[in-house]
Amino acid sequence: MTEPRTPNPNHPAAATLADFAAGLQFAQLPEAVLTRAKLLILDALGCGLAANAYDFADTAVASIQALSQATIGAPASSEGCSVVGRDIRLPVRDAALANGMLIHGLDFDDTHLNSIIHATAACLPAALAMGEALDASGREFLAAYAAGMETAIRVGAAAKGGFHHTGFHATGVVAHFSSAVVASKLLGMPAAGIVAAQGIAASTASGVQVFLEEGAWTKRMHPGWAAVAGITAAYLARGGVKAPTRPYEGKFGFFETHIQHPHQPIDVQAELATLGTFWELAETAIKPYPVCHFIHGCADSAIALSARINPADIISVEAFLPRDTMPIVAEPHENKIVPKNDYEAKFSAHFVVATCLVKGGFGLPDLLPAALADPVILGLSRRVTCHVDPDSAFPTYFSGGVRLKMRDGQTLWHHERVNSGAGERALDEAGVTRKFMPSATMTVSAAQAEHVRRVVLDLENHSVRQLAQALRHTAA
Repeated sequence: MTEPRTPNPNHPAAATLADFAAGLQFAQLPEAVLTRAKLLILDALGCGLAANAYDFADTAVASIQALSQATIGAPASSEGCSVVGRDIRLPVRDAALANGMLIHGLDFDDTHLNSIIHATAACLPAALAMGEALDASGREFLAAYAAGMETAIRVGAAAKGGFHHTGFHATGVVAHFSSAVVASKLLGMPAAGIVAAQGIAASTASGVQVFLEEGAWTKRMHPGWAAVAGITAAYLARGGVKAPTRPYEGKFGFFETHIQHPHQPIDVQAELATLGTFWELAETAIKPYPVCHFIHGCADSAIALSARINPADIISVEAFLPRDTMPIVAEPHENKIVPKNDYEAKFSAHFVVATCLVKGGFGLPDLLPAALADPVILGLSRRVTCHVDPDSAFPTYFSGGVRLKMRDGQTLWHHERVNSGAGERALDEAGVTRKFMPSATMTVSAAQAEHVRRVVLDLENHSVRQLAQALRHTAA
């Protein structure tokens, strides 16, 4: 499209992102980027459909329905926006909140490894709700989604992991900006309006990681709440609300307030230099396992070793993880060895590695109550210790290794530099379909799941309302 930009400190980052978003047309998306975008959307929708099989989804959606009824004075009806896998309609912001909680609810959705964010969850809830409300075409939807993805990823990458160090869920904060860009783009706003929407979003961006202490459900709401905020910001900006124009780099702006003592210099302009010439969207990794992405290299290694051993013969297990991920998935040791619920299990390297060694894989059934109480897995989990991986390629890849000490005196070792689902191990259309169909059919029929798949993979020739209709629950 253009030559790489030379960073210009006199041109605020919000303006650079706004210029890019306002000017981006569907025809400018390279074929490989378009193909990848549709696979990421398909994967996210599969996660959203699967989430409806879990109790948290019923609780969350019912709570949002109650909010809608209290706000508009009437129950959900045939008017409004669709909720993935449900037969209800909600006002646009409530639908975005519900869909965000479903898409991210199982923590099975994609991750851009370098920026350490769930990129599609940071964009798709706003795009779905706004696209349906505005009767956007699939091409308009895809262009807005792509603009949001580049925004979320590049803002996240500028932090260099700093959000996690200061206690923020990176997706939960950057998604406010990407959702604002998506909503503004679908509203057809000019660059100045998209700048203002980002400026307003800076006053809503939050998402604290305290959920890690108790396996709380609040992480699930972060992308959906960001979509609510982003949509609100877009409409306020369109209406003329005066907003800061330097929300990222300004004094008391986003980076200064959220990362007060960065361990590496923050240069958001440098991250924007390749906008339109290199597509970070295409680098987003799709998860093969429904657990924190930080553990995937260790999970790969444990699965590789499982074919060579009898778990009963293991004396001890050492799991090697990227240094910066240890506080999230490995510490404190006492809280990780026996997860009390599925969400704690997703963030326990001990439990995930033990499960992979015993079962030779890890899927959604391995987070059910019976699996969490399995005495064999819990016994092995207590024998797992976690260490910093000296050969990690983090954050480019979520590397990991496992070393086993066996009863016969053998020491077995396996290390994966590139975690499955990333880089040259990225899932292709067949791989994404193999993940999507079992996930989707947890709540809809195989015929409906296949229909959704076909619509998404041909989305440029469908409207968002057609996609929304395909996603609404129908009788099996």
